[in-house]
Amino acid sequence: MDFFKNMITGQLIDVIEWTDDSRNTMVSKYDMNGKEIMMGAQLTVRESQAAVFVNEGQLADVFTPGRYELSTQNMPVMTALKAWKFGFKSPFKSDVYFVNTRQFMDCKWGTANPVMMRDAEFGMIRIRAFGSYSFRVVDPALFMKEVFGTSSLFTVDGVEGQIKSIVVSGLSDAIAQSKIPALDLAANYTELGQYVLQTINPKLEPMGLTLCGFVVENISLPEEVEKAMDKRTSMGVLGDLNRYTQFQAAEAMREAANNPSGNSMAGMGVGMGAAAVMSQMFTQSMNPMQQPAPAAQPAGAACSGCGNPVPAGAKFCPNCGQPQTAPQARFCTGCGAKLEAGARFCPECGQKQ
Repeated sequence: MDFFKNMITGQLIDVIEWTDDSRNTMVSKYDMNGKEIMMGAQLTVRESQAAVFVNEGQLADVFTPGRYELSTQNMPVMTALKAWKFGFKSPFKSDVYFVNTRQFMDCKWGTANPVMMRDAEFGMIRIRAFGSYSFRVVDPALFMKEVFGTSSLFTVDGVEGQIKSIVVSGLSDAIAQSKIPALDLAANYTELGQYVLQTINPKLEPMGLTLCGFVVENISLPEEVEKAMDKRTSMGVLGDLNRYTQFQAAEAMREAANNPSGNSMAGMGVGMGAAAVMSQMFTQSMNPMQQPAPAAQPAGAACSGCGNPVPAGAKFCPNCGQPQTAPQARFCTGCGAKLEAGARFCPECGQKQ
């Protein structure tokens, strides 16, 4: 009798539990090894776990963290399926799945192809982005029905591809709806991540999943846009473009003078020219307010009274006050040669006038 009793007892499972030592296992089917579960067996569900009982392919009961003694009171759905009477204890065969409900962290995402966006300043541009996210199972029964089904082992790899696709699609919608300019994206990574969470989580709820965190690590613009931004930044840093142009010219001359492949005398001449240009630039920069002296105005004719020069167009001599009239031709009293206005001696014969 003891032999048959021990044999029957050995075919029954009295303790059901699951210890997970992996980092990416989401669902693990309890190994029955051909045995049946004894009514009154102990079920232990640890924190961040959920136990799902499936009877003949139909989802029965779901147990949250805690310690349970399997009975008709603790298994209402299974009791209804089996039509057990009150107080009747009998072994039963059922599949038990343990679902990991902890957060799966540091999952990477990235745009395989550039994402199109419309920017107010640059127009239509393409961007690339990457970052990380974390997710968890919030509805084990729904997750079983929609995702893992009857797989004996299900890992993060089974849903990671689908989540990445939803993330990238949601990121495109989030950037378009947020209307954040391309130049301000780097300063709004946190706000953008929160916006993506609100956009993507409704799409994951039908699978029994939810995003716990979403991090945007980098958003890169096309190379052409980055070059344009660099040029604009350089212009802002340089400030005075005239001085920058002079500096560039001086640098080009200096490099030409230091070119070892050129003629030494020519290099020396270029170097001297560069030195002269740089000296002039330095002088001008040290005296920016110095202006060139105005050209001297041409003097007018000599006064017919005192002989002093009179400014052109003046009606009176500024020295003696004599009225000025149109100059009349004068001739030497000795030789008759024509004299210049105000001349005191004849340039031909030297006679005093």
